[in-house]
Parts: sequence; structure tokens; C-alpha cells
Amino acid sequence: MIQAIGTIIAHDLSIAWRRRTGLLASLVFFVIATSLFPLAIGPDPQQLRALAPGILWVSALLASMLSLSRLFTQEHEDGSLDQLLLSPHPLALLVLAKIGAHWLTSGLPLLVLTPLLAQQYSLPAGSALLLSASLLVGTPALSLIGAVGAALTLGVRGGAVLLCILVLPLSIPVLVFGASAGAAADAGLDVIPQFSLLGACLALSLFLCPLATAAGLRIAME
Repeated sequence: MIQAIGTIIAHDLSIAWRRRTGLLASLVFFVIATSLFPLAIGPDPQQLRALAPGILWVSALLASMLSLSRLFTQEHEDGSLDQLLLSPHPLALLVLAKIGAHWLTSGLPLLVLTPLLAQQYSLPAGSALLLSASLLVGTPALSLIGAVGAALTLGVRGGAVLLCILVLPLSIPVLVFGASAGAAADAGLDVIPQFSLLGACLALSLFLCPLATAAGLRIAME
């Protein structure tokens, strides 16, 4: 089982590297989206600091969704998805491996860029690091939730639009708790309640989303 999970992660990472233009598109979108708001809002440091957590979180959510529609597309096109469904290993764990690979290629780069982009909003280094920490806890939950939508819209015409309609409402709790964690860190307040709620969202997503994604893939392949 461990070998199968490692093989899936390595396979998905190699595919992502060969098609790295899609990864660069997500990163460029994240950089551009977060950089446009300071130009539109103005140079007021207090206003920028107040809006920074929400802007960075929304930008991260939208950037991660750019690659969600391709999560199972390659396997669906080349027929390897049938092999996953016929595998003796639990499909939910195999799906979890693919979601982990997706987060490594879409969520992790955003964490690296966040402290740098936060300087546009006059955020102190400590607040920027705590904001990155909130993304570290929250973005895996976004990938898990997004995988459910990717499975349900697999092979559907206009699936990318339908994916956004399905995933965005489900991502609201993670977005709210993540942005409030960043705001609390900047205000010098205790961030443990927000991080606890983010952790609860992640734990619930880890338990439910792989099962729901596996069920969605079986329905899509019938």
C-alpha cells in the first residue's frame, strides 16, 4: 500500500513537472491577483494590513482551483483511472495520494510566496509567517474539498465552471477561519481558536473527502 501511494505521488509530480506551464500559470495568477489590490486600494498601510489576510486567502483559493479541473483528467483520458478503480488497494487512499500530489504542486508554492507578497501590504514578518501557517493548515483542506468537485464533474462539458460552483461554497468555512487567523495574528490576538477551527476543517476533510471523491469517480466511470 505504501509503495502504491508513493508511486502515485511520484507519477503525478513527474506529470506536473512535464506540464509545468500549468503550475506557472497558477503561481503567476496568485502573484498578479495579490499585487493588483494594493494598486487599487491605495498606499494607506493600515487599510492594506487590515485587508491583507482576506485578499491573500481568496487569491490562494482561486489559484489552487485553476489546476483542480485537471486532477483526474490525465487518468481519465489514458484509461489508467480504470486501473485505479480495479486496484486491490482502497480507492480512497489512492485518491488521497493524488490529492497530496496536487497540494505539493499547487498549495505548497503559494506558502513559499506568501511572506514575500505580504510585504506589499505592510505586514510584519511575524504576521506574514502566521498567515503562511494558516495557509499550511487550510490549503490541504481546499485541495481535499476541490477533489470532490473534480470527481463529480469529470468528463462533464463545462466542468470547470460547474467545479467552481460546487467547490466555492464548500470552501467558505476554511476561507473564513484562515483569513480570521491572519487578521488575529496581525492584531496581536490569540490565534489558537482560529487554528483549531482550521485543524477541525482539515481533519473532517481528511475523513470525508477521499471517500466522497472515490464515490464520485465510480459514478463518473459508470
